[in-house]
Amino acid sequence: MALGALLLVAAVGLLAYNQWDDWRAGRSVADIQDALEAAVEEAEAAATPAPYSGSVTSAADEDEAQDTEMATVEVDGYEYIGTLSIPSYGLQLPVMAQWSYAGLKIAPGRYSGSVWTDDLIICGHNYDRHFGNLKNLEPGDIITFTDVEGNVFDYQVEEIITLQPTDVEEMASRENGEWDLTLFTCTIGGQTRVTVRCSRTSEDTTT
Repeated sequence: MALGALLLVAAVGLLAYNQWDDWRAGRSVADIQDALEAAVEEAEAAATPAPYSGSVTSAADEDEAQDTEMATVEVDGYEYIGTLSIPSYGLQLPVMAQWSYAGLKIAPGRYSGSVWTDDLIICGHNYDRHFGNLKNLEPGDIITFTDVEGNVFDYQVEEIITLQPTDVEEMASRENGEWDLTLFTCTIGGQTRVTVRCSRTSEDTTT
């Protein structure tokens, strides 16, 4: 009975920690999003790199727009490329320029690719307030990515599939080329990857 009681306490403690960690993740992205918007506004107002615990780095010029480089804003030591919006779940998430295990505790990050080459892949933790609801998206749902220069890219969900952690090549490809946008996250326990494939529905526009 003592062992059973200890296991029960451990289970309750783990559940409480997971709920707190999910709340913390939600609070983190909200704070980062506010800071990101403020840094971008400062940069636009000054027309020069704007400091917010860092600086804004812009793509060199329009001729390089098709390069894989994307403009970034640095916030609290991490660089961000923009904001991902998933209206179906009322989510607005800042996206880091590069993913890392430490970074995913804060916000989703770019796994590879670029909006300019229509092959952007973004990974995120399975917190409910990050990518935990990817599995509930449906074909036809709209997802929007807005980069730090105000360019808006609209996408439509085409399919939701499950991949194995070893399916590295499959993550970045499809039968007839690259997907315009891919989002993915681990399932509970980390055994597989929920993967959302999206096609671009419009040309980018500047806000």
